[in-house]
Amino acid sequence: MSERLSRIESLIGAEALERLGKLRVAIFGVGGVGSVCAESLVRSGVCHLTLVDSDCVVESNINRQLPAMIPTVGRAKVDVLAEHFADINPEAEIVPVQALYSMADRDRFNFANFDVVVDAIDSLAHKIDLLTTASEAGCQVFCSLGAAGKLDPTQVRTASIWETSGCPLGKLVRNGLRKRDFKGDFQAVYSLEKNIKTTDLGSAMPVTAAFGLALSSLVIRSVLPPEN
Repeated sequence: MSERLSRIESLIGAEALERLGKLRVAIFGVGGVGSVCAESLVRSGVCHLTLVDSDCVVESNINRQLPAMIPTVGRAKVDVLAEHFADINPEAEIVPVQALYSMADRDRFNFANFDVVVDAIDSLAHKIDLLTTASEAGCQVFCSLGAAGKLDPTQVRTASIWETSGCPLGKLVRNGLRKRDFKGDFQAVYSLEKNIKTTDLGSAMPVTAAFGLALSSLVIRSVLPPEN
């Protein structure tokens, strides 16, 4: 165990930290939510991380996304993050995949290679397909619902996807899962805050980062022994 992980080992124990280090995690979408989740996991001891996102950095990302800085505009987000994470843990296996997950190309992703899938993508149809496909492949799935149009991180919550409330995207996802006859369950991150009404739905880092950190916490807690 390296000194850089000593504080989290003190918190969760050596056995849980070892399990975390062996966990194979894939994050689909590394924008404001997914990029923060990814960095938190790397700093917490995750050593096998696949990053999936088709986008390159644009200036409008700078207010909330970790890979977005003036010098990185135009570069692939996954490549920027992979370089950054190598500076945090040079021994970590970070696989950047510049691709868009969609129903048409799901077969390019071998979900048998992943223990955990974090969904942080926006497109509703592709989101539902990712959630069902990863779950049915036996992955432990964690989902981000709507983080846009909000400013209050204290209203961020986690719950079963079937028990989320107050989130319009959550309702759409549940309806989509029912249409797919999905019988499983997974934890989702959502907010009780009502969307701020604007002509263009904006996003702010206090909330998107809170979503990302909540997702990473779910992943970390998944390796802890069950409570008595």
